[in-house]
Amino acid sequence: MIVGLSYDLKEDVSLGTGWPDDALEEYDSKETVEAIAHALEVQGHSVVFLGGGREFLTSIQRQRVDFVFNIAEGLGNRRSREAQVPSVLEMLDIPYSGSDPQCLAICLDKPLTKKLVATAGVATPRWRVFTDVAQLKEENWDGFPFPVFVKPSHEGSSKGIRYRCQAQNVRQTIELAAELLSSYQQPVMVEEYINGDEITVGILGNSPPRILGVMRILPRDRGTDFIYSLEVKRGWENLVEYECPARLNPGVLKKIVKSSMSAFKVLGCRDIARIDFRVSSSGVPYFLEINPLPGLSPYNSDVPIIASKSGWTYDDLIAAIMDTALQRYTSCILQ
Repeated sequence: MIVGLSYDLKEDVSLGTGWPDDALEEYDSKETVEAIAHALEVQGHSVVFLGGGREFLTSIQRQRVDFVFNIAEGLGNRRSREAQVPSVLEMLDIPYSGSDPQCLAICLDKPLTKKLVATAGVATPRWRVFTDVAQLKEENWDGFPFPVFVKPSHEGSSKGIRYRCQAQNVRQTIELAAELLSSYQQPVMVEEYINGDEITVGILGNSPPRILGVMRILPRDRGTDFIYSLEVKRGWENLVEYECPARLNPGVLKKIVKSSMSAFKVLGCRDIARIDFRVSSSGVPYFLEINPLPGLSPYNSDVPIIASKSGWTYDDLIAAIMDTALQRYTSCILQ
């Protein structure tokens, strides 16, 4: 089978002045693209490199492909950017891996996602959304639980999520939110901070989906409130330990699995996703966000780490994503 590979490389994205230092964080490296291509070739596929953005638009019309393995994050800071490549593929009637445009657009919008998972009975921290500083100053904060966490409302790969994003009071909240509004040019979400274990869950498959693994992120420094921030993810080898399978109370694990499945299904995810939770001291897993287009770096992305700790090779993981995606397309015949 001829498999196209769609992606956005950090080095191919040009930025103007004034962008935050993590503006390219969600885009991929050549090493990741090459690792995925190798895994697909091991399965016997021929790989065509399609790239992203305008390069993708040109390539997909010139190159014949039977299927597209999609990891393209999309360009700009629009909340629907992850839907860009899948939308084009659907218009051209080309099958592809991963979730569809509607799911991707919804899930990058953190407040909208939380509303939907809440309707499925999944617990999520309380939150409020703000589009400008005036709203922040006029807000009635009586009864809202502090501390809070302040983050951009539609970013991925921990963009905008730093150590300093925890606020203890209204004044700090307004200052942090104003800074994020200016830097990321999008609404900000102020979310109740849940002090407890950080959990991430990998889900694979469709009918039915299955849990790839439940992983607990344990800080090496246990003396402070832990935030799984961009700084931690960049320096994870020295700052955290990854425990998979997570050694949690069986009852808590059961709740995490149930909430993960409910979120995956209500949001319409396909093939692969990663879901993040915080578990409170009372054992309640609180949904934070979901990524239906999770990072697949073989070196530092959570889903490949979960797969590795579950006994899978990287090639096994890519093959499983590919196979489960192909099962949705009965017209795709391996060659």
